[in-house]
Amino acid sequence: MYRKMDEAAMVQLLETGIEEFSNAGLDRANINTIAKKAGMSVGVIYKYYQDKDAFFLACVRYSLQTLDEVLSSAIDKQQSLRENLTRVVRALLQHAKEHRNINVMYNEITSGSCRKYAAQLAEEIEARTALLYQELFENAISEGHVEGDIDPRLLAFFLDNLLMMLQFSCSCDYYRARMNIFCGEDVSTDDEAIVYGMTEFILRGVGGKHGV
Repeated sequence: MYRKMDEAAMVQLLETGIEEFSNAGLDRANINTIAKKAGMSVGVIYKYYQDKDAFFLACVRYSLQTLDEVLSSAIDKQQSLRENLTRVVRALLQHAKEHRNINVMYNEITSGSCRKYAAQLAEEIEARTALLYQELFENAISEGHVEGDIDPRLLAFFLDNLLMMLQFSCSCDYYRARMNIFCGEDVSTDDEAIVYGMTEFILRGVGGKHGV
């Protein structure tokens, strides 16, 4: 007879799983290791998840909840494009530093054994942010704050590419070293310099008007 996990125990299990998958990848990740680190038996894990792959997908979906919370709290449709971009960049930068393993796991999804879930996970992960960013630019265009005739869906895609690389640069060893080479450690460790620089780069790239 096993006791049903409470919310705190479930969060601990999922966080432990994310750490293991980020370090070892899906193929090499070990359920026994996860169970030991989480302080529970393997049998309990398999009461909730059919196999390792099912548990991996649960870890990904749990991580999406944290990202949803970050973006939902950052974007305010009543604010200007500049303010929203500033808030989003700052929030994702902080999220990447506080939840490093989540971004390392996302990086792992694009290669290796995770590729079998690439299409499924791309839909689940990217659809959440694509619409938010698209609406952000649609509003700015309709209000006359952005010049030109670029499709807002393209703008959303380009924005997400930039933000994804920023998160990897704060989480993955290679991308962090790359950032230090380009920017120098004095800049790459200055969060507000990064927030300001990226916000200005995006605004000027989309033809945002002064003071937008």
